[in-house]
Amino acid sequence: MKLGIMQPYYFPYLGYFQLMNAVDTFVILDDVQFVKRGWIHRNRILLEGDVKHIHMKIDHMTQHRQICEHNRLIDPTHDRYQLRLLTHAYKNAPYYEDVMPMIERIMKDKEPNVAVYLERLLVEVRDYLGLDTKLLVASSLDYDKSLKREHLVMEVCRYLNTDHYINAIGGQALYEKEMFEKSGVPLDFIKMNQIEYPQYHHPFMADLSIIDVMMFNSKEQTRDLLDAYTLI
Repeated sequence: MKLGIMQPYYFPYLGYFQLMNAVDTFVILDDVQFVKRGWIHRNRILLEGDVKHIHMKIDHMTQHRQICEHNRLIDPTHDRYQLRLLTHAYKNAPYYEDVMPMIERIMKDKEPNVAVYLERLLVEVRDYLGLDTKLLVASSLDYDKSLKREHLVMEVCRYLNTDHYINAIGGQALYEKEMFEKSGVPLDFIKMNQIEYPQYHHPFMADLSIIDVMMFNSKEQTRDLLDAYTLI
């Protein structure tokens, strides 16, 4: 069984879903520290050729509590603004009519817990893209949570009887392949190939939210992009 583990992000970029596509089981790591400068509550879209941030409001955001211990600030005015922003950005994109109903459904979801909401978001996008990856939530799993870094990951691998662990490319600075091989679980890192697709007439802007990918690519084209990676 191939396993991937990532924190939950707000409409994450293509590489996040490439990892989800590359594995059989994907663990949403929701019981770790909330990183305020990370991508848990925000992401980037293309607006008139420039990068624009979208975000969800968080109630008393702090790095002293876990992701699953945070709640959203439910603000219908903010949600309407976000939707207007996305409409302005993508109303002329070729797959706007296909994608926007899903985005609207997600943004109007009133689930207060950040982790639960982001799990629902990831499930919605997974299902739209037709992936069959099993999603598990870390806070609901009963393994040793006192471990840190690679030891925690190897414990999750042991708990789920994993025989191949795949990590995002940024993990090269954190994890050693030899250590995982000694534990009996081969480790690979997933690296996105160079990808471009038309974004109106603007120069290509990389690493935007999956929203941008889906707006400019059909489901079939997006599935092809999900396979455009190399394991190293």
